[in-house]
Amino acid sequence: MVETLGPALPHELQDKARKVLQKACDAEMPIAVAESCTGGLLAALLTDIPGCSHIFERGFVVYSDQAKCDLLGLDRAMVDDCGAVSREVAIAMARGALDRGEAHLALSITGFAGPPGDDDDGEEGLVHLACCSKGGTMNHKECHFGPQGRQGVRIAALDTALDLMAREIGA
Repeated sequence: MVETLGPALPHELQDKARKVLQKACDAEMPIAVAESCTGGLLAALLTDIPGCSHIFERGFVVYSDQAKCDLLGLDRAMVDDCGAVSREVAIAMARGALDRGEAHLALSITGFAGPPGDDDDGEEGLVHLACCSKGGTMNHKECHFGPQGRQGVRIAALDTALDLMAREIGA
């Protein structure tokens, strides 16, 4: 069982994370994550699992547009033109995380976990995820989780992220 997040997350999600991490360990495939709308929950989940957490290499919590640019090297014009919640930004975030460490696999999440702010005309529950590997593969997924509240969207995004990682690792 996950040690610190256990009470807040469904057991199925914890089991899925454990399986993904074990496969990453078996494949000697260090993982990095770049998170926006999940606010570091994926990193926390992956580092809470005893015996496998060492395969987690690093995580970036880049909630603001500027943080995405500063920490992951995204071009500000691309973020402004495409929107922070877009396919292009999700892919650039994953590539940025991969380029800034020793990980062999990087996963990014950007979306609207709750109602968009006054300046946003986005859709509540819209989440873009991207997973890339040093081998050059890239998978993107656009999800429309709907207005189920921050916790519901975040848990759904974590579940989808683990599915993308499992597919990339071959789990």
